[in-house]
Amino acid sequence: MGRPQLIEAGIDTAPLQTPESSRPSTVFIETPIIQDVTNRSLAYLRSGYPVHFRGSAGSGKTALALRIAEMLGRPTLFITGDATFTSQSLVGRESGTKTKQVIDRYIHSVAKFEKETSIAWNDEVLTQACVNGYTLIYDEFTRSRAEANNALLPVLEERVLVLPSSARRDPYVKVHPEFRAIFTSNSSDYVGVQTAQDALLDRMITIDLDGIDRETEIVIVSGRSGLAEDLAARIVDMVRDFRESGAYEQTPTMRASLMIARVAMTQGLRISASEPAFVGLCLDVLASKGAPGAHTEERRQLNDALHELIAAHFVA
Repeated sequence: MGRPQLIEAGIDTAPLQTPESSRPSTVFIETPIIQDVTNRSLAYLRSGYPVHFRGSAGSGKTALALRIAEMLGRPTLFITGDATFTSQSLVGRESGTKTKQVIDRYIHSVAKFEKETSIAWNDEVLTQACVNGYTLIYDEFTRSRAEANNALLPVLEERVLVLPSSARRDPYVKVHPEFRAIFTSNSSDYVGVQTAQDALLDRMITIDLDGIDRETEIVIVSGRSGLAEDLAARIVDMVRDFRESGAYEQTPTMRASLMIARVAMTQGLRISASEPAFVGLCLDVLASKGAPGAHTEERRQLNDALHELIAAHFVA
């Protein structure tokens, strides 16, 4: 398992410092709808409740979580769920033993030896966040097995982190009053996603992010690519029409619009059906959404349909 990152510092958890110059540089686009979600989320978090952003890939869950964590003004630890996680991956684990030996020669003719051996313990991300009052972002938490997330239940309800008996001198840690948690997850029908525990979901406030409106998509794609809004709108409309067609295996999300817009902008492509490089870009991004291993005829039909979409939205 990779070490959790202290996002505010942009570095691994050691050292836990926060230089201003290393904050995330990702552009975050504010729209009325996103501002409303942001304000609601901050209100819930400041009231002590964890927030859960649920939505399909490309709906902006992680970017929103990072933005809100930054607005809370506390150091932020980030971890991504994984099927290999255990409760130790969140809480901590034994890392061997440590020995302390004292040799007392206060009387030169007498030597007194004292030797003490104890278990060495490494805190993991949840313990670090609970002890220090950090904001924890648990991205794609439903990719971890339910039993791995059991340690979260008393943390979110009783504000107590229960530790293994061998971990520390105390069997539990009282959660720091500034500790906050933000979760994200994909819909349950995504590959690799586990069914979340009802007991865990019941302890957080879930906000669904699917179904971003057209205007919000346009503002985000334009703002993050640098493309003019009228041109970004044509790309967004083409991708949304493809999404509505259902002629794909993998849903074309706002990420597809952003990929097309960014590449077109950086390469100086003319946004037109008569620009071969632009047409090729659209096909490369969207045709891959078809079923893997599709027959030649199916691929041809998808390409024809995409050519028609491109021609309809980008007049030569």
